[in-house]
Amino acid sequence: MDRLSFEIENGEYLCVLGPTGSGKTTLLRLIAGLLNADEGTICFDGKPVNDIGPHARNAVYVPQQYALFPHLTVMENVAFGPLARGKSEKEALEIAMKNLETVRLAWRAQSFPNELSGGMQQRVALARGLASGAGLLLLDEPLGALDARLRLDLRHRLREIVKQSGMTAIHVTHDRDEAMSVADQIMVLKGGRLLDHGVPHRVYSRPTGIFVANLIGGASFLEGIVDATTDAASVVRLRGGLRIKAPPALHMLDEPIILGVRREQVRISDRNPELANVLEGEIREVRFLGDSREYLIRLTNGDIIASRHYSEGPEPRFSAGDKVVVEFEEGDVLVFEYPTQGLRKELEMA
Repeated sequence: MDRLSFEIENGEYLCVLGPTGSGKTTLLRLIAGLLNADEGTICFDGKPVNDIGPHARNAVYVPQQYALFPHLTVMENVAFGPLARGKSEKEALEIAMKNLETVRLAWRAQSFPNELSGGMQQRVALARGLASGAGLLLLDEPLGALDARLRLDLRHRLREIVKQSGMTAIHVTHDRDEAMSVADQIMVLKGGRLLDHGVPHRVYSRPTGIFVANLIGGASFLEGIVDATTDAASVVRLRGGLRIKAPPALHMLDEPIILGVRREQVRISDRNPELANVLEGEIREVRFLGDSREYLIRLTNGDIIASRHYSEGPEPRFSAGDKVVVEFEEGDVLVFEYPTQGLRKELEMA
């Protein structure tokens, strides 16, 4: 961790996003007390816990590797936490069954872990964490081993349970849609550094940098030079002489910058353009995504820009090779400083 600092409120649901090796699991293990911090302070309710062991931190860590007791049944695994807190056997079993029903595994209550699939074991580990009664739930890719349909169902159920129980959750995930749909706050890590932290809508619509914009929203990026600027707008010159209107920014004339445009905000048509920025291009590739289609368009200067259109949209379908008009609003353009190591290096996940 590189001098990372943040706060999470009681009852809040925080999702941590970042590529492999960004420090997500390390962060959870530090908070849980499974790793010792070399420097800095970790506080619960304003009190330092660096010298307090894992079992006394009122936090439960649900790892990716499940860590179930192989000699105990599913029911016994989930009831272990309530029993350790002094609950009667009857109460502990009731709590365990309730949480197994939540993850749809009550029917396997008497099975042993080695009789379950990896996805089922992950759900048992999740149920055990929920049943623990801890105030802080630390979830390391809790839905990662599940099939897509069950993952969609459980993500919202999980948030609902956390909210109803009054628990606080820190949920690590690689899935941007998962984070956006369940989080009160999103935090983005890269290389142990905190790049962004805020409510999902703000992080999506106004990311702090190029890497965050790419990770959260899959923006297209264009390199340009500031050609003119006023209080109302900036004009940016792309290679090949193309020009784009962007929101006003504190950049000097002839300064190199990066523009980002999200694929959902890019329209393509063969009709008369209506929006502020209009560019011509050719469809190079069409990707069918079920409820939508994604088009990759090569502009006349050779740059590539993506456009995503949902099935209910009014735009006609296009095919590779079609000549099209690309449009987007001036206010939808994201403006970033030119990275010192170049755009390609900035977008690298590692």
